[in-house]
Amino acid sequence: MTALRAHHRGGPEVLVVEQAPVPVPAAGEVLIAVRAAAITFDELTWDETWLRDGVDRTPTIPSHEVSGVVAAVADDVTDFVVGDEVFGLIQFDRDGAAAEYVTVPAADLASRPRTVSHSVSAALPLAGLTAWQALVDHARVQPGERVLVHGGAGGVGALTVQLAVALGADVSTTVRSDEARDVAASFGVLRVIDTRIEQFDGEGAEYDVVIDTIGGQTLERSWVVRPGGRLVTLSAPPPQGRAEALQIEAIFFIVVPDRGQLNRLTELVDGSKLHVAIAASYPLAEGRAAFDSGRAPHRRPGKTVITVSD
Repeated sequence: MTALRAHHRGGPEVLVVEQAPVPVPAAGEVLIAVRAAAITFDELTWDETWLRDGVDRTPTIPSHEVSGVVAAVADDVTDFVVGDEVFGLIQFDRDGAAAEYVTVPAADLASRPRTVSHSVSAALPLAGLTAWQALVDHARVQPGERVLVHGGAGGVGALTVQLAVALGADVSTTVRSDEARDVAASFGVLRVIDTRIEQFDGEGAEYDVVIDTIGGQTLERSWVVRPGGRLVTLSAPPPQGRAEALQIEAIFFIVVPDRGQLNRLTELVDGSKLHVAIAASYPLAEGRAAFDSGRAPHRRPGKTVITVSD
């Protein structure tokens, strides 16, 4: 099969399109004929991309979000059959979907949304599951609560904003461009904060929940949470001592595959309650360029997708 692979650790420059063996599904796994795969620019910096249990696992294939068609199943898999259209999040220490075929545990897959393309389906799992787990599992957002989402037009931020609105929260979000401001405003938020001209942590700023998708200085300024509220960050663990002093919960987590949550996201997409934006699409033969585009100073809102045969 044709695959995008790296034989040693590095950035986009180490990626090459070449021939690789078609993987064979082990017990509990499904072989997917990939139609589209979404990328996360930072994944080439993750240890899990290059190591498993501390052992080098190169050559490695990136891209951990997939939409495609079941091509084969292991003998013990009964919940999918050849020809089923599926999507899902691939665990980060496994080979990804920037290839014509990929094997994935059946438990990490679900039937894909049918009102959108494979490219849109592929762009949903990581951002959608992150948004769901941040808002529902960790922040436990309730209708009417005041929620601030940082980066509301980004790949994760946009779905977090839309899901928070769908949950009945009063949502504010931060942006840093005119295009991002317009995108975020279209989601039905209470307030769009353009941080180029306005501070999100000004006098009187207080929220029940803050979801930080950016990190760094944004996280350092994100303690605008009422006592008893929740700060959820996706970039790095927050200092717990400060959370205790402010009498709030401060939570860091890493997204995990979850079929039940994928099914809920499918319902929202097919019900036109979640919109997944595609920033750019590249054919598999241009996979290196897809990853290299993450270095561009001004990127369109949304996910970048590698198409195989969408």
